[in-house]
Amino acid sequence: MSGPAAGAGMLAGLVAQAEAEGARMVTLRALVEEASELGAQRALEMVGLRDANAGSDMVQLRQLMQGWRDAKKSAVNAVISWVVRTLAAALLLFMGFKLGLFPAAGG
Repeated sequence: MSGPAAGAGMLAGLVAQAEAEGARMVTLRALVEEASELGAQRALEMVGLRDANAGSDMVQLRQLMQGWRDAKKSAVNAVISWVVRTLAAALLLFMGFKLGLFPAAGG
């Protein structure tokens, strides 16, 4: 087992072991909470989000991602529209030739 579930199981086991050896549950919970807080701070620092500008950085990142999604959606819609118009024009030309609206070339 790996990942968060394994870590939670290991943590529960260590807390149970410490409690069995005489440690108070309140002390253990405080220790786990403090370690969690330090770990979260370390993780934020590793990705560069621990400074005072982290909140505005996240807002800007979300706006950038939304802009990317909007641009991608617009590009896909433009391509679909272009393909549909091209097929419609080709169909009209084909129908024009079949109905004899355009004289045959070379003859």
